[in-house]
Amino acid sequence: MKHKRKHHTVYFAGEFYSQKHLIGNAYLAEAIYEKSHGRYLCVLPQNIEHRAPSNRVIRDRDIRELFECDLALFNFEGTEVDAGTLAAFMIAKFADIPSVILRSDTRGGAWTTMAGFFPRTVKVLVDSPGLYKTSMKRRRLSALDEIVRLAGQHSSVDAQLMCEQIAQACVRALDRVLVMEPRMPKHLCEEVYGWLALMPGLKGKERMLRKQLNRILENKIDRDLL
Repeated sequence: MKHKRKHHTVYFAGEFYSQKHLIGNAYLAEAIYEKSHGRYLCVLPQNIEHRAPSNRVIRDRDIRELFECDLALFNFEGTEVDAGTLAAFMIAKFADIPSVILRSDTRGGAWTTMAGFFPRTVKVLVDSPGLYKTSMKRRRLSALDEIVRLAGQHSSVDAQLMCEQIAQACVRALDRVLVMEPRMPKHLCEEVYGWLALMPGLKGKERMLRKQLNRILENKIDRDLL
């Protein structure tokens, strides 16, 4: 009997090195949960990466969390895609994890060809400045005095409305990618996931790593993800 669960976990990869990254990730993750009516539960690395003895421990924890999740969302922002986010995307593709790439940055030149054209992947391209300006116009706030705007927290409301629209687009993309057929042939799943237990060089005994990845594989097969 297949295991049924009301929600799907989504590994949310993106930069979290500044206050705008942290706030933006948190807002979007919560908006996705709300707009999907609880169907998509984003796992934020910024929430699980507490103090660790080394960068390797943090990296290993992230990779394990990525393998555990049902889907993944990759925030490809900036003039160059964040290296950690790109590395996580490639690992997700090795594991045939359904993935959504989000870019709300209107600046060009950030998309790398090597990160394109992967199967079981949906892109969401959003004009975030345009959405923000549209929200201002609809609420007729363009001519507000700056003191009134700040005191009334109008800018944060516009930003929240923008974020909600981006979240809705992400939910639609997650819905699309979730029903895509796995790319990995079933007869190769056990071998591939056995290799994934070794490929990243995770710390731990080989037998335990293989056991962990085998459990993850069984769970994904049980839930029709592979």
